[in-house]
Amino acid sequence: MLRLCVAICFLLPSLVLANPYKVTVLATNISDYGGLGEWSFSAVFEGDDESVLFDTGFKSDTVLHNVLHLKVDLARAEKVVLSHFHSDHTGGLIILRDHFRKENPNALSKVYVARGFFDQRTTAEGRLVGPGEFASAAAFREAAEARGIAFIEIESPTEIAPALWLTGPVPRLVEKYNGPKGLFVEGAAGPVADTITDDQSLGYLTPKGWLMTSGCGHSGLINTGTVLQSIKEEPVYSIVGGFHLWRADQSVLDKTAAWLGNAGLELMMGGHCTGIAAAESIASKLGLPRSQISHAAVGSVITPDLTLIRSSIE
Repeated sequence: MLRLCVAICFLLPSLVLANPYKVTVLATNISDYGGLGEWSFSAVFEGDDESVLFDTGFKSDTVLHNVLHLKVDLARAEKVVLSHFHSDHTGGLIILRDHFRKENPNALSKVYVARGFFDQRTTAEGRLVGPGEFASAAAFREAAEARGIAFIEIESPTEIAPALWLTGPVPRLVEKYNGPKGLFVEGAAGPVADTITDDQSLGYLTPKGWLMTSGCGHSGLINTGTVLQSIKEEPVYSIVGGFHLWRADQSVLDKTAAWLGNAGLELMMGGHCTGIAAAESIASKLGLPRSQISHAAVGSVITPDLTLIRSSIE
């Protein structure tokens, strides 16, 4: 029996909970005193054994400024997740690698992207659009690899650190596309509208269920949560990050709230493109107490025991 248990635990790492992580918001639209707020998102998961950076902000130096301000040891983080190619999530990678490699040669050197991240985007007029401040996906990749960064492309749910799972590309079963328009990628018969198929999210398996972190949630919050629950059928206890609901109509918000209620949501930190009014609508629908709601500011924290600590501005 013991041998069987060991075998199952080895084959199914999602059944084994790791040492808990502290989650700290490093970039979003609002900030505490001394930090920089911008239209972007970034957060760090700090554990006893390793740290993982999720997204890198918009302007090249925003996350660096906020990390130094908050005294976060980002040199410990050797793994980076980029939720999708948009510049408000990829802009800080190069300068962060340049800065922290001086302390740790492996800092921020392993970058996880979903399939399709390096597809070249263009405007209707044919102008190239790349991640960060780069004009093309190839230029971004070349600059990163010149600094010793290795890209790992994710095609399906993958555990990248103990209890931290990437969804990879998310099937659009409920929401078809949740995001801006105007960019194109090359299809079999010519340019087609870009629906950001490289959008991925990070699931942290806690003792209370999934803590789901999205950069913008372009694949849809319901679709993303469904992927996490396919990895392990646990409640979606918490959502963190951007979910692109700021322009959603009430029917979408009500449908999202209903799904989250059924999924077991108890803690909500919706920042960036979630929208304060949208987040308040969902929280009100679910009857979440104020102690369990944050609109995410630079410096907001979810502690290892899943307690919410608001930044001073909140």
